Amino acid sequence: MHKNILICGVGGQGALFASRLIACAAMARGLSVRTAETIGMAQRGGPVVSHVRIGPSHSPMIPHGQADLILALEPAEAVRCLSYLKPGGTIVASTKAIRPVSASLMGGGYAGGEMLGYIEPRAKLHAVDVEAICRAGGSERAANMALLGAAAGSGALGISLSEIEAILEEAGGKHPAANQSALRLGAQAVKKGENTP
Repeated sequence: MHKNILICGVGGQGALFASRLIACAAMARGLSVRTAETIGMAQRGGPVVSHVRIGPSHSPMIPHGQADLILALEPAEAVRCLSYLKPGGTIVASTKAIRPVSASLMGGGYAGGEMLGYIEPRAKLHAVDVEAICRAGGSERAANMALLGAAAGSGALGISLSEIEAILEEAGGKHPAANQSALRLGAQAVKKGENTP
């Protein structure tokens, strides 16, 4: 298997944890994996991008136009990273917008739906209502798991939901039951077509 997966969001959303789970699941299959992260402003709320390359590669960084999948925890970050996506690639994105500090200070508006509308004609898009999934799963902080489950459920991840669940069980964490629930609900939402751009 050869797969380039880019995970983007803002600090505090769990992008790095999601990338670690994907990498560990691929390594459990005996596959070669390289990862790299770029963390903007090194603080909660700054942009975070994580590269996961499964299969042979010379660099841990995904070249522009080569990502098979973008897992976007925030809609504007999906737009910002769109140049990484290869033609025919897939984006699994949260519908929940996180208003940047700059927009708050300047009084500017920001709507996640506009960002998803921009993406829709340019890529195969699975927009996921992570807020609803997190409420149903019992933890507001499981958006990363909801999107990871959606990516597995869509088939775009190339790693099954059961493989991710097994790695998550080994990893433990602060809220294992809520994380497992969010994974399953994310996969179910994509399979039912409960995604609206």
